[in-house]
Amino acid sequence: MVLETGRLYLLSPDSVDAEAVAEYVCRNREFMREFEPERDKEYYTADFHRTMLGQQEKDWNDQRGYRFYISPKDHKDRIIGFVGLSNVVMGAFCSCFIGCQLDKDHLRQGLMTEAVNQVVTYAFDSLGLHRIEGNIMPRNKASIGVAKKCGFAEEGLSRKYLKINGVWEDHLHFVRLNEEME
Repeated sequence: MVLETGRLYLLSPDSVDAEAVAEYVCRNREFMREFEPERDKEYYTADFHRTMLGQQEKDWNDQRGYRFYISPKDHKDRIIGFVGLSNVVMGAFCSCFIGCQLDKDHLRQGLMTEAVNQVVTYAFDSLGLHRIEGNIMPRNKASIGVAKKCGFAEEGLSRKYLKINGVWEDHLHFVRLNEEME
């Protein structure tokens, strides 16, 4: 599956090359260190991402998760980030979590806002979700800005929520509701 925005392709895992994903994570290794869990050296290999892409395809087929890899329209084979919907639960809950990441060389161009808005539309219109939740470290001002521009409302602070780079970090909790369902 491929979603499109004005400047981007958002590619499902079955449309992505593991080498391109590995290249992306290697290129951004130092930049992402302060925002991610500690990673083994294996994480930075194409073999690791080939396995991960297979798991992401399974999650997609099982309707548990939907990761979209971001690629510029003028360079479709280059991965510059992702937007992922995880822990999708249907039934009375109709909810998921959102996570995203963007290449250090593509910041402050509105690309992530464009990608998140498109994935939110997909989540609401195609998947029928009612609630999308995201958690962001308070110092990550860029991601907070994207969340707010995309209509997410801050609901509070989750203390020591995730272990990031070896430290239990507080996160701000953001939510976007599909008010059309109400």
